[in-house]
Amino acid sequence: MSDINRTKGKILVVDDDPKIVFAFLEVLKKDGYAAITAGDGEEALRTASLGNIDLIFMDISLPKIDGLEVLKKFKEQGITIPTIIITGYGIMQNAIKAMQLGAFDYLTKPLDINKIRELTKKALAKSIPSDTGESSSSFNADVVDRYEIIGRCAQMQEIYKLIGMVSTTPNTVSVLITGESGTGKELVARAIHGSTSGTGHPFIGINCSAVPDNLLESELFGFEKGAFTGAAERKLGKFELAQNGTIFLDEIGNLLPNLQQKLLRVLQEREFERVGGDVPIKVQARFIAATNKDLESEIKNGNFREDLFFRLNVVSIHLPPLRERSEDIPLLSNYFLGKYNEHLKKSVKGFSNQAQSLLSSYQFPGNVRELENIVERAVMLTRGDEITSDLLENMLSLNPAVKAPVLPINGTTFKQSRDYVMNLFEKQFVESKLAALHGNVTSAANASGMTRQNFQRMMKKYNIKAEDFK
Repeated sequence: MSDINRTKGKILVVDDDPKIVFAFLEVLKKDGYAAITAGDGEEALRTASLGNIDLIFMDISLPKIDGLEVLKKFKEQGITIPTIIITGYGIMQNAIKAMQLGAFDYLTKPLDINKIRELTKKALAKSIPSDTGESSSSFNADVVDRYEIIGRCAQMQEIYKLIGMVSTTPNTVSVLITGESGTGKELVARAIHGSTSGTGHPFIGINCSAVPDNLLESELFGFEKGAFTGAAERKLGKFELAQNGTIFLDEIGNLLPNLQQKLLRVLQEREFERVGGDVPIKVQARFIAATNKDLESEIKNGNFREDLFFRLNVVSIHLPPLRERSEDIPLLSNYFLGKYNEHLKKSVKGFSNQAQSLLSSYQFPGNVRELENIVERAVMLTRGDEITSDLLENMLSLNPAVKAPVLPINGTTFKQSRDYVMNLFEKQFVESKLAALHGNVTSAANASGMTRQNFQRMMKKYNIKAEDFK
């Protein structure tokens, strides 16, 4: 163990990698914090139980007891020290479970020094309420694995954290998921459901634009015998069938005004009556709504109720389009390759370098759903053991959205015109990465495949400031 003078707070760093520990100690010492270290989970547990620790940074992969098990024991023993989990593998289950077990936050390697400093200040400034009772949720890995969300970029890591935090809240907390078509909004809804206690209860999904308007009310609320012509017997609606589970309302932006009003009452009162009935029925399920529309614009245009929006938008989760997280395309394409190798009884080994480059540069207007469809067709049609760029080019050319861009010609010579287009591209590229990663320069550089120094050099060239994107 190592120790320095305590001036601001005492921080425990738990990691069995000497390089990581050294880097933490250097940063914390420079910032005036006291720091001690532990090399395994058992030592971390002993040290934390002694008290006098203000914050913990802990790796998820540790000897003897892993980081998640240590978090679980912290909860059992009533240890409420803010703990930030670190991992080299930003998979969904780890992030969700860490947040469920009470982690203050979750970091992925390579570590960003500025992010460490930011989280240290935030964690030490925040008072964490004591919670020594039983966990309000239990992690169900089997359910979550079935609806795995693939992605390790910074935006997806934040979404995993939100899923973990939401899953520990009561069912009365509603969630609104936004994003373009094909980004995986239902997957997020199912991940929340699968990570929540009581997952034996149903996940009831309904597409508000797929059911005819005159049938949607009875689908949601159910109806009594004789409520209308053809109602020969009582029918239970989606709200009732969901029990203590989840009601997923997809395409909520297309809900008719009269049903918007009725849904608002259900959310306010947590009860409803069947069509043709007068007996109040309690709603126990969590409401998760999803839309690819801009509901705030819909409110301004008089198409969506503002009070309903606020009731649904207690927790907001926005899924970025695939073009804004292109670093996840190789991960996703290989995941779908494995999936369809199994489904189609094929043994395609991978993508050629040119094929993977082609996928990574494509804009995917249909997002993850389109990528999955392309990989499925490629696995089915390829005759060798590798998917080639020739095969993908034929598929992508079938998509009317794939057109050669019209480039601005601004200059009298070839060199002047080329330089103008390149400068325009570089500036837009840097700005788009900073916008997608909320001004985090290190993350933007990593996502771009550039060193931080080169990325900053390009920012300086075009007078781009990171704070403008935070």
